[in-house]
Amino acid sequence: MKKVGIAIALTLPLNAAFSLFLFNGLKSAVEDEIAVQSSPSVRLANYDYASPQVNAKPAGNFYIPEDFVQTANLVTQAVVNITVNNRGTSEPSSGGSGVIISSDGYIITNNHVIDGGGKVEVSLNNKRIYTAEVVGKDPYTDLALLKINASGLQPLRYADSDNVQVGEWVLAVGNPFNLTSTVTAGIVSAKGRNINILQGMYSIESFIQTDAVVNPGNSGGALVNMQGELVGINAAIMSETGAYEGYSFAIPSNLVKKIMRDLKEFGTAQRALLGVRIKDVDNEIAADFNLGDVEGVLVRTVDTGSSAEDAGLEKNDIIIGVNGVKTASVPELQEQIARFRPGNSVSLDIIRNGRQLRKGNVVLRGMEAEMSMKK
Repeated sequence: MKKVGIAIALTLPLNAAFSLFLFNGLKSAVEDEIAVQSSPSVRLANYDYASPQVNAKPAGNFYIPEDFVQTANLVTQAVVNITVNNRGTSEPSSGGSGVIISSDGYIITNNHVIDGGGKVEVSLNNKRIYTAEVVGKDPYTDLALLKINASGLQPLRYADSDNVQVGEWVLAVGNPFNLTSTVTAGIVSAKGRNINILQGMYSIESFIQTDAVVNPGNSGGALVNMQGELVGINAAIMSETGAYEGYSFAIPSNLVKKIMRDLKEFGTAQRALLGVRIKDVDNEIAADFNLGDVEGVLVRTVDTGSSAEDAGLEKNDIIIGVNGVKTASVPELQEQIARFRPGNSVSLDIIRNGRQLRKGNVVLRGMEAEMSMKK
């Protein structure tokens, strides 16, 4: 009995010491956990030149191409720097970018880059400088065509902008702030954007929106896909300050290609019109007309003597496609029609009284004819 009492007496201090050890360890672990939860990883937002993190990649499964080197090498040779001098002087008044589209010197730029200026000079990637002739310009799409006396140039191929997908990678190439051959990367953020930047009721705005960095001087430059094909011509930025703030806008290549063909052949754009007053289908219109989807273009009025009247279009028809290409909004419809010349015929998919119809062989009239009927 005495031995049992001695054993218990010895065990109690050991148990107490062990329990205290466990408690302190648990307390330390809990305090560490609380500290982690209540003190998130916060750091000052200054840039540390001693240990830059420029090449750090996002964690997780976020996909980024290995690099853009091959695409950039394909494109930079075809993007030029444009300087416009004041009339009658050699002092520069404005500038921007341009894209070579033929080996014999035809170059795309924006109308606003060269409009109202004097002598236009084009500087190639190899630093050779040429005086450019303005072949033609179209304020309604903000495009212009230049020509320099050169040969053996490296042009860009056109991509099919209808196939461009929201979310795909694109590069913007141009000369922001006169910094030549600048390449930035981003994704296509949206298509068919109207930002009300072009003047005139016949203006076409169906921009490709991207988050690739575009700044003053990029106007007229290239937006390309990963194959180095021309997706669009950079034209505008969404900005309160005049510099890049997150989104930029490019004229889609399918429209560019048509306007360039017109300017080269005629010196002016050959613009076809339907002759309708239209508006986007919204939720209220979709409900009134029992539409399954909130998309399409409502015909508000049909102009007398217009292509639309000849084709039998009526007020309250809803246009949903041109030649089988879906037109979910006014910009998309305007872009599709603008790809055709007066005298061309198209088919229109419409909804009338709940039924889908196709109006075939709609012969388009030109802008001049449309405007003369309104006088």
